[in-house]
Amino acid sequence: MQRVEDEAASPPLGDMSVSRYTLVSTDGHAGPPAQVYRDYLEESFRVRFDEHQAMMAEMRGQAFGGQQGDRDEFKEKYDAETGDAELRVAFDSDRRNAALDAEGIVAEVLFPDADVLGAGRSASSPFGVGLGSANGAEPDALWAGARAHNRWLADFVAESPKRRVGVAVVPITAGVDEALVEIGEVANLGLGGVMIPTRWFDNAPYNHPMYEPVWAACADAGLILHTHSGAGPSEYAEGNGALPLYIAEVQFWAARPLWAVFFSGVFERNPALKFVVAESGAYWAADMIDKMDSWEGNSHALEKFGGIWNGVITGKPSDQFHEHVYFAASTPTVKDIAARHDIGVGNLMWGNDLPHPEGTWPHTRWWVNERFRDVPEVEARAILGETAIDVYGLDRVTLEQLAGEIGPTDDDVHGPPTPAPGMVAAH
Repeated sequence: MQRVEDEAASPPLGDMSVSRYTLVSTDGHAGPPAQVYRDYLEESFRVRFDEHQAMMAEMRGQAFGGQQGDRDEFKEKYDAETGDAELRVAFDSDRRNAALDAEGIVAEVLFPDADVLGAGRSASSPFGVGLGSANGAEPDALWAGARAHNRWLADFVAESPKRRVGVAVVPITAGVDEALVEIGEVANLGLGGVMIPTRWFDNAPYNHPMYEPVWAACADAGLILHTHSGAGPSEYAEGNGALPLYIAEVQFWAARPLWAVFFSGVFERNPALKFVVAESGAYWAADMIDKMDSWEGNSHALEKFGGIWNGVITGKPSDQFHEHVYFAASTPTVKDIAARHDIGVGNLMWGNDLPHPEGTWPHTRWWVNERFRDVPEVEARAILGETAIDVYGLDRVTLEQLAGEIGPTDDDVHGPPTPAPGMVAAH
């Protein structure tokens, strides 16, 4: 069995003599139908919620260049593939666990906005407070929507607490004082992380001192800070390549808050803080990690600036990066995995993006073999679950016991390729 090159950076592993893998998905999505969210909202916001839902339904018909017919056809095929036309897997606890069992996954990290194909089966987070960064919504509505989602999520996690980590939505750009209150509340609710808006739009950027209490509160509460892809460019004209432009830039916007936090020395001041960039790949980080260390050494290209870090970061920047930053790379690409040593094997985590069609459901076992069959076992185990167990403080013993029943075997992961199942979307 081959070892990770830098054993000191490797996460603690479980019983390697166990042949089954302990799969943990660090990117899943959950959310109930609109009526359920409505019941979680304070009564004074329910009429506004109804109006917002009607607006969202109208916008769905205009999205993606108005190609609704193509999307309807895709949805019909995907529903047939998953066997879940009602998308109950997004909010039905038993259905969710059954799907995970079939996929060989013992635990998952949960973000909002489960239904990316529309049809109102699982509502987007109230008032757009989820993945889209909620630009333009009134702050009071954003906080009401966040509270509704976070409390629903806490109840959903409580139905299977050993297998679920809930990531709360906390729109910190809508008010730092309110954010601090909500961070305290979600910590008490037992959620494991906080997702901040990917874009700050016209609000103060995340290197601004006004956010310092937010970072400190997350660190003190042991809540992991997250960004997640979803929000994209907003200034391009409709049509004229707007959709390709969105796809080209959506990863950039999810990474941008990380650089604002890192380069401004937030981890220096909050050594307990962890940051996860979700569903945004990871291959791109390898180049930045290398560049940061060259900046620290005043490389030829930057010597004219003098000491670029100006005391903001002490020591080697890449060391601090590897200590604090992780990537929940859903359906990781060949390039993501190939760059694992430059990214840090112990900083790369796998996700299946359930129930989004760009994820691996319902063919996770095939995808794991497709992407990891040639990865050394200790590295594959780290990326596929061991690192996540450590980062999120999961119950290793319980999850390894469950993996002994449902997890993929070593041969499932590293054995010869099998014919690709019939899939609606190619990856």
